[in-house]
Amino acid sequence: MPLQDAITRYAQRVDEQLQQWLLQTTGPSPLLQEALGYSLLLGGKRMRPLLVYATGQALGAPLAACDRPAMAVELIHAYSLVHDDLPAMDDDDLRRGHPTCHKAFDEATAILVGDALQTLAFEVLADARQPAALQLVQSLAEASGSRGMVAGQMLDLQAEGRQLSLEQLEQLHNHKTGALIRAAVRMGALVSGADAATLQALDVYAAALGLAFQVQDDLLDVTGDAATLGKKTGADAQLNKATYPALLGVAGARSHAEALVERACASLEPLSGDWLLLQELARWSISRNH
Repeated sequence: MPLQDAITRYAQRVDEQLQQWLLQTTGPSPLLQEALGYSLLLGGKRMRPLLVYATGQALGAPLAACDRPAMAVELIHAYSLVHDDLPAMDDDDLRRGHPTCHKAFDEATAILVGDALQTLAFEVLADARQPAALQLVQSLAEASGSRGMVAGQMLDLQAEGRQLSLEQLEQLHNHKTGALIRAAVRMGALVSGADAATLQALDVYAAALGLAFQVQDDLLDVTGDAATLGKKTGADAQLNKATYPALLGVAGARSHAEALVERACASLEPLSGDWLLLQELARWSISRNH
């Protein structure tokens, strides 16, 4: 399946699933429900669900077995974006070309939306009929919390105004961006019953992909177009954040991203199965313009 067709197909599938879950979990506050839908269904690349589906399919998992992990990882990602945009964090006004949640509603609502999206992710996963349910919950929890994404956000805040080494910058992004990407790949493998050697090889792929994706995000903040990105550019420099272009220069950052993609693709070569989609995704991660 060509990459763009896969992106469209799996994005549609996960969006339909998420819409159904929002309808099934309607609570007593119409305002909260409206804000949840606003934050979750504004579109986006849906790359993390795509990683769940692509990994699971490459290893022979039924498509339906990938639905809950795909939804769960996107719910965590959506929560992280809502909180990341808050005034106490990055203080962003736009997300995907629309006002951020705290701008469209208010700051208190945005905090509660993030809380609700996070807990909904684990409600989605906590189903005894789901293959490897306990392992899925554990993987997503570890990737989301104080050893994963939240730790990365804390390191990012602490890094403002500081000069970081490449090792420190990669530690930051291995947590902030990479942890959830690694969890998505791992969850797709877990529902297929992958063995330890396969899980290890896929973790190498996902770690390299997560860093490459972040390098491209940093580059787009310098070289990208705000209308295409759907958010303002130059925010990293304005906040005096440590980034790959600031550390390596634009050309050096691009070269580093290419090396990471080569590492990601090479890690899949020893594995049996059709890994073309994941390899194409790695290459796309550093050629995209949004």
